[in-house]
Amino acid sequence: MEAYLLNLGVLIAVYSILAVTLNFIIGYAGIYSLAHAVFFGLGAYTGGYVALNYTASVFVTVPAAMLAAAVLSLILALPALRVRGEYFVAASLGLQVLAVTVFSEWQGFTGGIGGLIGIPPVDIAGFEVFRPRDFFILMVVVLVLVIVVTRLLVRSRFGRSLTAIRDSESAAAAFGKNVALIKTLSVTISAAIAAVAGALYGAYLSFINVESFTLDTSVLVMAMVIIGGAGTQAGPIVGAALLLVLPSALSYLEFLPQTEIGAIQQILYGLGMAALMIFRPGGLVGRAGPATEAGDER
Repeated sequence: MEAYLLNLGVLIAVYSILAVTLNFIIGYAGIYSLAHAVFFGLGAYTGGYVALNYTASVFVTVPAAMLAAAVLSLILALPALRVRGEYFVAASLGLQVLAVTVFSEWQGFTGGIGGLIGIPPVDIAGFEVFRPRDFFILMVVVLVLVIVVTRLLVRSRFGRSLTAIRDSESAAAAFGKNVALIKTLSVTISAAIAAVAGALYGAYLSFINVESFTLDTSVLVMAMVIIGGAGTQAGPIVGAALLLVLPSALSYLEFLPQTEIGAIQQILYGLGMAALMIFRPGGLVGRAGPATEAGDER
């Protein structure tokens, strides 16, 4: 039971990082992306490839993963963010669909459908982190660092510019803000930090394949943000914990047919999100109204 709970805790921490980084662009910049799983996956594949072929040092694998995700996000963001938000949603969806194909076919880098097998554990200055308890502690530390970094960014001048763009791009541009540059930087930061979760996730499992980085994962992370409360600090973490604990809780309900747990889970997600939009559009942690602003985050 302890090993199971630690494993669940690690996954909650991984997905909390993804939700926090997606919230950074959804909640504070008003940029909706359906490609967050791509940056998560690219981070995992890059970190795994470097660990398998060069070194498992976290001081190499994580920066390499962040760089790869940042470059890809620039390729996506530079053209797409020069227009209104709905075009970025379409572009991100296209990237997600394309990435799944690339991840499935690029044998030399991703291992194709079979994925990467035998990824070495995280190496921190010669100390290998592979025990569930140690890895859980590591992920909690990384999650705290991500929360601190995003909080500092949100409270900075850059963060205030993001919220100004979220509220009105035209007004922000009128006050001299370089809207396209600020939005591009926000997406790049979000993608790079999401890749950290990917690199650590791959090292923890020692195996990754494309099944973890599909559109379903992007939608799940977005659901975590919306259900928890976009534009809040605690909301994405609450959403991640709730949506990861829910399947486990459902499996203990003996009166439910175990073969239908997945379908029941999807129904509950849909009903929950519909109820939130009606009764609490700010999410579980957010206010009853629109998403909170940078100065009001929880």
